Amino acid sequence: MKAKDIRDMSASELDQKLAGLKDELFNLRFQLATGQLENPMRIKEVKKSIARVKTIQREQELKSREA
Repeated sequence: MKAKDIRDMSASELDQKLAGLKDELFNLRFQLATGQLENPMRIKEVKKSIARVKTIQREQELKSREA
């Protein structure tokens, strides 16, 4: 997921996206522990996506405080 796509989302959409990514990360970790994970690089991608969403949420928070 690109940062540009994330910036186009509203605050509630960002919250939903973050919750979905956290659920996906939990499931991926569970699959890793049970030996059923097919693509281990997906964990890295999901972690980076979570970081992007949190970063953009923080940017928007600071921008709203500034205004």
